[in-house]
This record gives sequence, C-alpha cells and structure tokens, in this order.
Amino acid sequence: MYEKGLRRRQEILDRAIEVFAARGAQGTSLRAIGEAIGVSHAALKHYFDSREELLIEVYRAAEERLVAEDEPETTVVGIMTSAARRNHSVPGLVQLYSTLVASALEAGHEPARQFFSARFAGLREMLIGRITEEQRAGRIRPDITPGAAAALIIAASDGLQTQWLLDPEVDIEESLTLLEALLSTSTPVP
Repeated sequence: MYEKGLRRRQEILDRAIEVFAARGAQGTSLRAIGEAIGVSHAALKHYFDSREELLIEVYRAAEERLVAEDEPETTVVGIMTSAARRNHSVPGLVQLYSTLVASALEAGHEPARQFFSARFAGLREMLIGRITEEQRAGRIRPDITPGAAAALIIAASDGLQTQWLLDPEVDIEESLTLLEALLSTSTPVP
C-alpha cells in the first residue's frame, strides 16, 4: 500500500476507534460503521477485507495508543491493574474486546482466533518473564509455576472486566490487589 493509502487507512482507524470507544461493536455492519465515521462502504472494503478485520485493527490500534500513554508498572499484577484502570475509561473498547474474544471461539472467525491466540501467547510469555524475575528477586512465591500464574493473572483480569461490564460496581483493582497479595512472598492477604 502506498503512503497515501496508509494515511487514509490510519484516518479510518482513528475515526473508528472514537466510534467504538463510545459505543462498542454490537450490531454494527461495515455499512453502519462507514456511515458512523463518514466513509463509504466501498472505501472500507478497499482497506479492510471484512468487518472482523476492521474490528481487530481498531482494537489493536486503540490498545497500542492506550499502552503508549501508560506509566511502566513495576509488578506483574500491576501491569493488568493498569490495563484495567485504562480500560475503565473506555467501556466501548472493553465491550469490543469481549465481542472479539467471543467470536474467536466460534467457527468461521479465523482472523479473530489467530489474533487472540497470538495476543494471549505473547502476554503469557511477557508475564512469565516478569514472574520469573520477581521470583528471583524474592517478591513472588517460589512454589508457583510461572506459566500457570501468568494464565491465572490474564484470566482474572479478563474475567473481572467482563463482570464489570455487567455490573459496574465490581471493583477490579481490589480483586487484582488481592491476587497480587496471594502471589507475593511478603504481602499479607487483605
């Protein structure tokens, strides 16, 4: 794709991020997305093969933008707490994420399956490295398998965000703080 085409694609993504951050992805066809962001259906089809591809790219771009704004976290669970705090301000993107994960589990949604399989594998790998470092430093219990702990941290964060979408009274940070205490060698469980 030429530079002009790349710029136009990015403009479409930027506008789509605003729309999805505000209202999520439920019930939006490519045509409806195009109307909401002021782009023709044909233009969307030129830059994105399917609605699913557009949604994945919107989520990826929004996540990259939000992560770039974050302060670096020092603890393993703190990484997920920071992400949850960040996501709290954009419930439409949390809903988009949940919608995409659900479709990744259905037959016929290979782009979403590939995206989330790679995303979860990369996230687990990063967390395993951090957990191993924390164990060496004596901050995380040595009797915990890093791979299992990484999967648990991701599951807790995602599950808590799903609960929060259904009930905004769910305190994600409090629950993740408890998880961090359970993993810690020195922090008493609150």
